[in-house]
Amino acid sequence: MKRLFLLALFCIPTLLSAQPKYWIYLKDKDLASSPAVSATTIENRLKFGNTLSDETDLPVRPEYQKVLKENAVNIVNRSKWLNAVSAVLTYDQAEKVRQLGFVKEVIPMTSGFYIAQTKPVEKAQLAQVMSQVQANAFQKAGINGKDVTIGVIDAGFYGADSSVALQHIFSNKRILGIHDYVKPGRSGALLFSTAESFSDMHGTEVLAAISGIDNQEQMQYGLALNSKFYLARTDYSLREWRGEEDNWIAAIEWMDSLGVRLINTSLGYAKGFSDPKENYKPSQMDGKTSAITRAAQIASDKKGMMIVVSAGNEGEDKSWGIISAPADAQGVLSIGATNAKLWNRIGYSSVGPEFLPYVKPNVSCYSLYGTSLSAPVITGFAACLIQANPKLNNKELIDLIEKSAHLYPYGNNFVGYGVPLASRALALAKAPYLPNHSKLINAKGRNCEVDVTTDENLVAIYRKKNNKDVISQQTAKVQNGKISLKRQNGERFTTIDLKDYAVEVQWN
Repeated sequence: MKRLFLLALFCIPTLLSAQPKYWIYLKDKDLASSPAVSATTIENRLKFGNTLSDETDLPVRPEYQKVLKENAVNIVNRSKWLNAVSAVLTYDQAEKVRQLGFVKEVIPMTSGFYIAQTKPVEKAQLAQVMSQVQANAFQKAGINGKDVTIGVIDAGFYGADSSVALQHIFSNKRILGIHDYVKPGRSGALLFSTAESFSDMHGTEVLAAISGIDNQEQMQYGLALNSKFYLARTDYSLREWRGEEDNWIAAIEWMDSLGVRLINTSLGYAKGFSDPKENYKPSQMDGKTSAITRAAQIASDKKGMMIVVSAGNEGEDKSWGIISAPADAQGVLSIGATNAKLWNRIGYSSVGPEFLPYVKPNVSCYSLYGTSLSAPVITGFAACLIQANPKLNNKELIDLIEKSAHLYPYGNNFVGYGVPLASRALALAKAPYLPNHSKLINAKGRNCEVDVTTDENLVAIYRKKNNKDVISQQTAKVQNGKISLKRQNGERFTTIDLKDYAVEVQWN
């Protein structure tokens, strides 16, 4: 799985010999069997208005697993939600399994992986985003994610227990559980103390961006200072391959069984695997193709889980450019990254595919080093809102965060609805219908002069071919309280970003 690095990432392709891993999808389930749903999960589902259980909670049929074992298939992971198991198979084994009557299909993941080398960066860059999302509004209200449980699915958590920024989490015993899906059975102590590359710190940095604070330096890195956590390691830092997709799905199902409703994952699948034929195609970022995307959608629709996902760092990659899976799932909150000053898209941040009928990314915030940092900031933001209004379900929470963003309702596929603002979000958590300060104006011809109220001399504008898809991101000068626009070919809408509000120009 590709980590959406907050670290500067340098990939050195090295083809290694590895037996491919497969998904084995099964035809049916035993509808008479009992669903495996814990009391905690039932309680949380009821709380958020979701069904107690359905077919996705039924276990993978044990008799099918027995037959697979008799055919020398060593199952790695099981997915109730997808009714599938994963296994490492030879080509001949895969062909034999395909012939079994209860097997629907056998899909290869990949056949190799990349070595990745990384170098660390300074965490102090995070402080600026706290101001952008109005962290002080949560502070004034005494809100810091208290009693909210967050699941973090990531790469390594090396050094987390000794991090100054996470000292309050460990000293107060707020790590409730750890599961290593890469090396099953390994203790949390080893997970925290063993590193094979700098990317083994990735989950640690993400955790700090959710809830970190350095009391010595008086620097706040995250918003959910008083939350509790379950940690899952699903990504092996020295490998870049699709074969770890099943680890992620196993982790999300584990967290569902524990009743966890808020998840952060700064990971994503796109391209860059050892066998080019196994890479995803941009057209497959459609919200329904990849197994990880389908699992994320089930988590959203059927389990009431709020999943916050990094949008991706391929914005400057001309051969890709768009978001990665599972950020393409409609039901997840996908997070892009902005510049600090103008709040427009920073170059590396992946954009939403034009073929999607919905806005992706959903929202964005500042991050200099990758959407791996912007996503956990918004996870902490969500935790604060859950504390403010525990009755919010996952769909309502996503809607609230979008409505609190500074461009709403004029979102686009560069930054979504913009930067969520805590003051607006808290107001919305109490009264869902607030006056909208943004405005829509109609312009005739090819030139338009717009009156604006702002202290900025330079503002961002988005020229769009329709109501969401950006042709180009530019800047415009404010002169005497006005912005002059000249319509470009193919331009139907222009969004003027004034931070406090947005002006949408519709060209007639």
